[in-house]
Amino acid sequence: MWDKLFKPVDILQKGLSAAWQRNTVIRNNIANAETPDFKASDVRFESLFAGAVQSAQETGGFVGRKTNRRHIDIGTGAIRPEDVEPTVVKTDDTSMRMDGNNVDIESENVKLAQNSLMYSTVLAKLNSELTRIKMAVNEGK
Repeated sequence: MWDKLFKPVDILQKGLSAAWQRNTVIRNNIANAETPDFKASDVRFESLFAGAVQSAQETGGFVGRKTNRRHIDIGTGAIRPEDVEPTVVKTDDTSMRMDGNNVDIESENVKLAQNSLMYSTVLAKLNSELTRIKMAVNEGK
C-alpha cells in the first residue's frame, strides 16, 4: 500500500534528479565553450521515460499472479522509477569551430532556461504531491 502512495513522489524525484544532472552537464558545456576539441554532452531522460510508459501501457501495466510455475507470465509490471535512469550522451559528430569544439553557446543558454523551467515545474508538482499525502495522513485536517 505504501509503495502506491509514494510512487508519484519517486517518479517526480527521478525527474528532479534528471533535471539537476542536465543542469550540471549544460553548465559544463558552457564552461568549456572555448576549450579546443571539447565535445558537448546532453542528458537523455524524457525519451527513455516515455518509452517505459508506453511499454507499460502496451502490456497492461500490471503483473498477473502465478499460483503455479507452469502458468503463463502476464504483463511486465508498472513502471518502476529505479528502472529509468538519466543518461549522459556526448555529441561527437559535429564541430562549431575549426578547433574541434562543438558547443553552441546560444543553444546551451536556451537549454539552460528550458531546464530551469522544467526543474521548477517538477518541483511544484512534487510539492503538491507531498501536500496531498500530508492531507491524507492528517485525515483532511
